[in-house]
Amino acid sequence: MSELASASKVALGSVAFAVFWMMAVFPSVPFLPIGRTAGSLLSAVLMIIFHVISPDDAYASIDLPILGLLFSTMVVGGYLKSAGMFKHLGRLLAWRSQGGRDLLCRVCIVTALASALFTNDTCCVVLTEFVLELAAERNLPAKPFLLALASSANIGSAATPIGNPQNLVIAFNSKITFPKFLLGILPAMLVGMAVNMVMLLCMYWRELGGSADLLAVDGKQMEAVEEGRSPSVESLKSPQQAAVNGGGALSLEMSENISTKHPWFMQCTEQRRKLFLKSFAYVVTVGMVVAYMVGLNMSWTAITTAIALVVVDFRDAEPCLEKVSYSLLVFFSGMFITVSGFNKTGLPGAIWDFMAPYSKVNSVGGISVLSVIILLLSNLASNVPTVLLMGDEVAKAAALISPEAVTRSWLLLAWVSTVAGNLSLLGSAANLIVCEQARRAPRNAYDLTFWNHLVFGVPSTLIVTAVGIPLIGIINI
Repeated sequence: MSELASASKVALGSVAFAVFWMMAVFPSVPFLPIGRTAGSLLSAVLMIIFHVISPDDAYASIDLPILGLLFSTMVVGGYLKSAGMFKHLGRLLAWRSQGGRDLLCRVCIVTALASALFTNDTCCVVLTEFVLELAAERNLPAKPFLLALASSANIGSAATPIGNPQNLVIAFNSKITFPKFLLGILPAMLVGMAVNMVMLLCMYWRELGGSADLLAVDGKQMEAVEEGRSPSVESLKSPQQAAVNGGGALSLEMSENISTKHPWFMQCTEQRRKLFLKSFAYVVTVGMVVAYMVGLNMSWTAITTAIALVVVDFRDAEPCLEKVSYSLLVFFSGMFITVSGFNKTGLPGAIWDFMAPYSKVNSVGGISVLSVIILLLSNLASNVPTVLLMGDEVAKAAALISPEAVTRSWLLLAWVSTVAGNLSLLGSAANLIVCEQARRAPRNAYDLTFWNHLVFGVPSTLIVTAVGIPLIGIINI
């Protein structure tokens, strides 16, 4: 049983956490328009000022491996973007497309698979305007494609520890290896992706039945996004969305103007130099994924990959490092301190003690109750804080059942908290990115409203979550 701290500590800790929640959900409230990053830091400072957590404990609560992995993933993502990775994904969407329904299926599949390896937010940033372009060229409505992009990105990102921030937290706290995490959720992800795709086809079957005549795809739209020239990308300033900007908005100059002083490049043409850097970026990224699969330390593997790219680029790394979203790292640091302080009040533990008897992972009813709690909290308090608050408590309760139940409880938390992002437009950063990107697109702009998203988001989230839960952990290694 969890014991509550003193009444004053509970009250003050709750106030500090309420500040964090308010700024995370409403970053630009009129009376405190400081944004999510500053709001996270403010709540962390309040935890210390109120003596809810000591300064030493606050520093100790910051998870450096997660911050290291986030930082290095942004660097690697930037080099992949410069190498044209996402431009190739865009061309794959358009290649020999057979009409609207076929194109929608491609958007769902390509986005889901890419999000598992390159994060959901990054895929949404670089693909939104290109998807709008494809739909407009075929006289197809934009709404089903935008819904497909956002929902598939969230579903696909659930499959790996590097697909989204909450999965990173779960992977580190649970010590589940990359292969075990992937195989534990992959069946649910694949089935969920298919179910989501079928629901989109059923809901928009008539609208997608337009002409199948193929028009030439203008690569300039994708190239503009690749080079970071899209004004709508720069307009997204929330910390969660900043992860995308930091992880993908590196200028193409990272692969250009390479110093000819490097002995490998002295006798090469500029075209060959670019080709070498692009090839190297793909090779080391594949090596990084392989290293994850064999169980090497994820954080240091990603850091090693990032520094390898920087060294081979053979230029001053300052322009590259300036593109990293340090505001996101500050946001996470503040969040770690805030959640740790709130846990010290004993309130989350006491609430969980009340719910635990009804949320056991060894019964259908218990899993249903637990899933509903995760769905609601993920949309009210955001998925990362939900994972930080509930993860340890859920794992402790599952440990009383069996070691296998502990692993399944962590994977269940990853699946439900991620798919919960599809419930409403405010459920995940990926949704907001697609919405803002589409609304501010220089061409073929579309306003995806809260209600337009909700009409599809609610049934999709409930059904995809439900069909995926029985498949969590069925593959054991």
